[in-house]
This record gives sequence, structure tokens and C-alpha cells, in this order.
Amino acid sequence: MSLNDTPSGERIHIGFFGRRNAGKSSVVNAVTGQELAVVSDTKGTTTDPVSKAMELLPLGPVLIIDTPGFDDEGQLGELRVRKTKQILNKTDIAVLVIDAVEGLKQCDEELLSIFKEKDIPYLLVYNKEDMLKEEQKDSLVEDNNNAVYVSALQKTHIQELKEKLAKQIKTENQTLQLVGDLVQPSDLIILVIPIDSAAPKGRLILPQQQVIRDILEAGGAAMCVKETELSKLLTDLGNRPSMVITDSQAFAQVSQVVPEEILLTSFSILMARYKGFLDEAVQGAAAIRQLKDGDRVLISEGCTHHRQCDDIGTVKIPRWLKNYTGKNLIIETSSGREFPEDLSPFSLIIHCGGCMLNGREMKYRMKCAKDQHIPFTNYGIAIAHMQGILERSIQVFPDLVKKIKFDL
Repeated sequence: MSLNDTPSGERIHIGFFGRRNAGKSSVVNAVTGQELAVVSDTKGTTTDPVSKAMELLPLGPVLIIDTPGFDDEGQLGELRVRKTKQILNKTDIAVLVIDAVEGLKQCDEELLSIFKEKDIPYLLVYNKEDMLKEEQKDSLVEDNNNAVYVSALQKTHIQELKEKLAKQIKTENQTLQLVGDLVQPSDLIILVIPIDSAAPKGRLILPQQQVIRDILEAGGAAMCVKETELSKLLTDLGNRPSMVITDSQAFAQVSQVVPEEILLTSFSILMARYKGFLDEAVQGAAAIRQLKDGDRVLISEGCTHHRQCDDIGTVKIPRWLKNYTGKNLIIETSSGREFPEDLSPFSLIIHCGGCMLNGREMKYRMKCAKDQHIPFTNYGIAIAHMQGILERSIQVFPDLVKKIKFDL
């Protein structure tokens, strides 16, 4: 698999922002070396965010996002600005493109304030350097690590821009693992993967692929099995596995088969840790038993897919919630990039693992819920809670178990 096959959730998201006609799209095209965005002297040519997944040296796999002008006007312009603000919620590095001839304007200052408020690493790119007068060029500050002067038209200082972008990346994010840090060399890990109508034909879903890769890189051995064959496999194995990782939908069946002394967790729970919201998600699950008749629950997915007759988000989890609580709940769903800004109508948010969303966007969604005092959990943790095996499913994280016992 090439770097161009890297899923969007694993890519560095680089958003280009600025006023209309500052040259955002021209800079994007110069950086990517492609005609990604339409360029015109007419203001507002970019009407919707445009994304391109690519390998950008020296950064590696990235998702480049060109956004509409932040100074767009009118009712339609307000909608475009709103879309631009939504892009900021998943932006790992923000690039503010400024017309070097005109300098910083009020809307540029507003964008800078948002970058700082959201703690987004940013870079100031003064475009149209070729149009500056000599006396203006002499006054340019050369030692600002957050600024670079370029000419998208003449392709000058574009490489310098790329190198400055690479320096904005926080290196700690490159060490994250789904399960590799929990595996010792020669450990045998069993992965329980149901093959049913909801399973994609001819392939594994992303978290399953990532877990297998993590185990192999840690020197362990991964063995895949359907939930219907798990019992026989455990009986046949001479050496007891170190851990069993299951699809959350099979938690009930798998937990009855796997001996208590073997660690058991799910792909979804591992993904919650990987995306940075495991503690909050475990705490949020406690709200399930406090739900009352008429409470609204939002079930949200980060991807869009064809709904099966027994879909987990729209069918299974609502059914399990009703059976567990015995309450008449109002279930609402969202999918893909859409996530309500106003969460006040809801008593609980149950989110998928977020494998198709980058870490920043997942943390933003969790923070939205936290700021509005709405409990936030995820599929795997909610299912484990309703099956009565939440504590067991997080035994692989002993520090978290101690914390939850103390808090709850």
C-alpha cells in the first residue's frame, strides 16, 4: 500500500484559509504541484472546501484543504464561512494566506484569533511577493518561524513553505499506537471478526487492519477468527493467548467464551484511546443507566455507508439501549462530517470509534459535548457497559480501571 492509500483519518490535515483573492488556491496549487483548485481573478471562485489526499514531502501523507474566502458576503457567503469554520475543527496545521501587498486585514486577524483559541499550529504565508516594491521587500522580517513570503505565480519560496509546514507537526502524534504498546514479542493475540451482512465484501475494516499491523510490528502474532469458531479455537490452542480483541457487536458472545484470566477488549475501545478520548468515553457510559423516558440520544458516525437491515448505529444500539434501560428514548443519528453544534437537546452522545476522523476532529466533538455538559461515550464502551463487562473490557488499561473505580 502506498502513502496515497493512507486513510484520511491518519493523514495530517492542512487547511488553507484567508480572504478572497489573497491567492489561497494559487498557493495550494503551487504547494501540491497540481491544479487542485480553480484559480480566477473573480472574488469567491472557491465556493466550497476542496480536499486532496496526497503525499507531500517532507511531510508524508497529508490532506490538503482549500477553503472559501473568510470575508465572503451575503446569505450564501455566510454559509461558506460557516463551512470554513467547520474545517478548522479538523485542521492539524492552518495556513493563513495573506495578500503581501495589502497586508493583514480584519478578517485575517479574526482567523488568527480562532487559530490561537483552538490551539492550532499555524503559518502565515504572504503571497504575491513578486508584486512588492523593492523598499517593501527590504522591510520583510526574515527570521519569523511562523511566516514566509512566496509568489504562487512565480513558484518562489514554495519549498521553504513546505519545510516550514513540516516543522509545525507535533512529533508526539507520530508515536501513537492502537495496541502495539500493549503487546510483547511472541504474544498471541486473537482477533474476533464477524463476517455478516454488515462486513465489507473482500476486505477488513480499517481498525482491524491497523491492529494487525500494530501486533506484527510489536513482534506478536495475530490470529483472526469468526465469533462462531472462537470456542473451538481456544480449546485447540496449546498456548493460551495473551489477549482477545473483538468487534464490539460480538461482546456478549465472546465474553462468555473467553476465560476471565485472558484480557478482553474491542477494536472500538482501542480506537477511543488512539483518538484521545478513552477516559471521557468510559466516564460518559455511566449516563446510560440514568436515561429517562423522553430523553434524546445522539448516535453519531464519522463515516457514511450503506445501512444494512441490522445496522449497528441505527438498529442494534437503539435496540440494546431500549432493552437495557426499559425507557422510551428518542434516538437521533448523524454521519460523516455532519455533527450538531448545539447538543443541548441530548442527554447522551454515543459516537463510533472515529477511524475515519482525525484525532483533532474527534477531540473537538468530545469537547463540544463536554462544554455543553453532555455525556459522551463510544460504541464499544457503551455496548460493554450494557453487557455488564465494561470493567473487564478495560482491564488492559489498569490505571484507567483504578481511576474509574475511584470516581464511580
